[in-house]
Amino acid sequence: QVQLVESGGGLVQTGGSLELSCAATGGSVTDFIMAWFRQVPGKAREFVGSSRRIHGTYFRYYGDSVRGRSTISRDTYKNGMSIQINSLKPEDTAVYYCAASPQLGDETFRKESHYSLWGQGTQVTVSS
Repeated sequence: QVQLVESGGGLVQTGGSLELSCAATGGSVTDFIMAWFRQVPGKAREFVGSSRRIHGTYFRYYGDSVRGRSTISRDTYKNGMSIQINSLKPEDTAVYYCAASPQLGDETFRKESHYSLWGQGTQVTVSS
């Protein structure tokens, strides 16, 4: 079975940047939709961004909170993906999760219920 492992979390200063990575083992995820979600205590898991391949081209989508300051990349050689987030804010503090699904979805891909595979999460803390 495919397993996902996130890395790259840590403590970052406000205004800084970081890159989170997700590596898949146990099977290829080249044709899977992959996504990033984040969650803080007391709140629902929030869609951050995703990437899915349609007719050979990867399309990228972003949540409102990070749109314009984030870039998702797919690395087929490493069977994974990454996200770079710039201009970090304290509000970006959360546990970030990698997710994947063999179903590409339509309008459902922004919902956590769409995804069947999840990583353990990596903590991102943004401080001034």
